Amino acid sequence: MSQLNLHPPQLEQLGEIVALDNCCLGGLWTIDGYKRELASPNSHFLLLSLGPQKSVIGCGCFWAILEEAHITLLMVHPDYQGQGLGQLLLYGLLRDAVKRQLERATLEVRVSNQAALTLYQKFGFKIAGRRKGYYQQTGEDALILWRGDLHYPQFQQVLSTWEQQISDRLTTNHWQFSIDGCAMD
Repeated sequence: MSQLNLHPPQLEQLGEIVALDNCCLGGLWTIDGYKRELASPNSHFLLLSLGPQKSVIGCGCFWAILEEAHITLLMVHPDYQGQGLGQLLLYGLLRDAVKRQLERATLEVRVSNQAALTLYQKFGFKIAGRRKGYYQQTGEDALILWRGDLHYPQFQQVLSTWEQQISDRLTTNHWQFSIDGCAMD
């Protein structure tokens, strides 16, 4: 089994994060952009790293805006997609949004990104609107997705259920994982 770690990033990992961004998103953010995000008290980052070397294979981020978690990034290296790692990242972001007492989550996603849409809908996100020509490089539209009720006690049960389902899937795919240094079985 391979070891996965879900944890906040360190400044020395910025080069790997930018390389992952270039690979997954075509260079959405620069190293200076990531530095600003790390320094911002309203920005919350999680990295997914592999093995004792902590090689970065995934990244997620949200901005805490009033009572909302605006998910700005969710990316997994193409070599590791389709194994439940995006679910683990999204779970971690939503868990941390709840810890910050945020009430809902939102994001934009390309209309053509069926894998991402499936993931977000599995986590209870609903389509709330469309941004025409949102992606400047391609002119593609974005769908605006929302997930409410993060602040209700029953959402804690939803998180527990997701954690177990994700753990089962990762185990099936021969992954062991820890969140913020705590092993999960």
